[in-house]
Amino acid sequence: MKITLPDGSVKEYPRGITAAKIAEDISPRLAKDAVAARVSGVLKNLKDEINEDSLVEIITVDQPEGLEILRHSAAHIMAEAVKRLYPDAKLAIGPAIENGFYYDFDVPEAFSPEDLERIEAEMRKIVEEDQEFSHWELDRETAVNEFSAMGEVYKVELLREMEDGQVSIYKQGDFVDLCRGPHIPSTGKLKAFKLLNVAGAYWRGDSNRPMLQRIYGTAFAKKKDLDEYLQRLEEAARRDHRRLGKELDLFSIQDEGPGFPFLHPNGMVIWRSLEDFWRREHRRRGYQEVKTPMILSESLWRRSGHWDHYRENMYFTEIDGRPYAIKPMNCPGSILLYKRRLQSYRDLPLRYCELGLVHRHELSGTLHGLMRVRCFHQDDAHIFMLPSQIQDEIAGVIDFIDYVYRGVFGLNYRVELSTKPEDAMGPDEIWEAATDALRNAVEAKGMPYEVNEGDGAFYGPKLDFHLEDCLGRTWQCGTIQLDFLMPERFDLTYVGEDGKEHRPVMIHRVIFGALERFIGILIEEFAGAFPAWLAPVQARVIPVGERFVDYATEVQKQLLADDLRVDVDVRDEKVGYKIRSAQLEKIPYMLIVGEKEVEAGTVSVRHRQAGDLGSIPVEKFRKLLREEVASMSLKPLLVGAGAD
Repeated sequence: MKITLPDGSVKEYPRGITAAKIAEDISPRLAKDAVAARVSGVLKNLKDEINEDSLVEIITVDQPEGLEILRHSAAHIMAEAVKRLYPDAKLAIGPAIENGFYYDFDVPEAFSPEDLERIEAEMRKIVEEDQEFSHWELDRETAVNEFSAMGEVYKVELLREMEDGQVSIYKQGDFVDLCRGPHIPSTGKLKAFKLLNVAGAYWRGDSNRPMLQRIYGTAFAKKKDLDEYLQRLEEAARRDHRRLGKELDLFSIQDEGPGFPFLHPNGMVIWRSLEDFWRREHRRRGYQEVKTPMILSESLWRRSGHWDHYRENMYFTEIDGRPYAIKPMNCPGSILLYKRRLQSYRDLPLRYCELGLVHRHELSGTLHGLMRVRCFHQDDAHIFMLPSQIQDEIAGVIDFIDYVYRGVFGLNYRVELSTKPEDAMGPDEIWEAATDALRNAVEAKGMPYEVNEGDGAFYGPKLDFHLEDCLGRTWQCGTIQLDFLMPERFDLTYVGEDGKEHRPVMIHRVIFGALERFIGILIEEFAGAFPAWLAPVQARVIPVGERFVDYATEVQKQLLADDLRVDVDVRDEKVGYKIRSAQLEKIPYMLIVGEKEVEAGTVSVRHRQAGDLGSIPVEKFRKLLREEVASMSLKPLLVGAGAD
């Protein structure tokens, strides 16, 4: 039979040959790195026989698909280790995921960190044993009987939901699992792996079903790659906004309000700084700030379409015997403001902006610090415009987003065009027109973008902006949604030049996204060491003794007069202790004052990263810090400015 290779070459092989043999024939190195094969477009095990003319591609561990197969096999090896150590454990599912794998187990007691160490050690034994992964198929009923005999109730449940026919089974050593595969040839192929943590997970994601124990791990082709990944995890832990939020006294999540964050005084300083920036920049771009109620009648949400398309994510209440909803989005409120009077084409574009508090029901298992909460403030804007203004308005929003992300915060981002979802309202032609308008706008800017099929809002397609942080992770924040449907559902009109009524078009738009999430991103991006314009305390005056407290207080008063955030450390502690304390609080500047500074009218300046900057006149420090704050600089202007 003829085997065609990816380079187009064709070789003759006997029927029944395996991809493993083909790899050996091509190159011993290829055979060593191979983990699976793609045979006529279908992923197969290396040892599966090939019995007809086929296009064959050898998949190596260095390819994304090969790494995924390696990680899936690692999940099976972990499950075997668990069954060896805890024979009564019941198996659920164990897939490969981005950056690793997991397996869910039903066990009487939760796994401890010590248990994970034991399991990982047992996995290493299994790897050393180099057990072969074997594969066969059974009819569904036979598989049900065999897994029932093993007491694997979760596997039986999955089998009973499958259609009649053959099901795929894998085995390594004495461990048997229900799995589509493919898998690596043997356990010895797994060289670099690490178990990371354990968490609770409901069976099938249903809070009414049993809580299982989910063990997460990761695996790589090379130890070097594993070590680099573990270092990134350590850095991520160092930057974790939940830990830093507690250490720096920025925010908390209380047991009395899961998913409802509390901002502390330090956190509110950051909040107000961002809010002031947001308000100033919107004024400059012709937006009018509005505020709409948090609770509105259920009938409004039915009319907007949220009742049919978003109800499961909403909270409801009753007032005077009538049903109301707590808003999950701000748009219907802005629409009501638009409708309060007859609009003229001369009024458009009309740009309303609102830092509105919204509530959305999130499952408890998805809550994550400030990144995933149940109430948050959207920096919303709703732009009502003429059809002829669509391109210019979208371009203006794109420029605004780019200014905030790259220009102010130095953050890179990527763009996705999210298209019509399955539950979309409205006819296809409206969706096509809106999608084309967004595509044309982003292409006119020369911006690369990806298409995310079916992930638009139920009322319109959107451009999503995904921020990339210093660890290479991405966070969806900004969005531009083009909407022809809400104006239709609410019968919005404007009087045109011809004196007749016409239908406007809407843009729904956020930049920060959720202000809470954006603060969480900034905490991790800066590792809590905020630039001076965002820092809760911008400078701390540290007197070297009690007799210099009056001078320290006078320096503080001068800086407070410039609306700078400054405090004085009057504790009866050594100067070194006070400096270390300020460093731990990540305060940008420490101003040490003693006899020499009092006589000269100066402050001895230290920066939290650059260290000693020398003695500087108070007036010069005031001027430089004012400039640094006003310019929203990410870098300290005083470093390198020179001391007098």
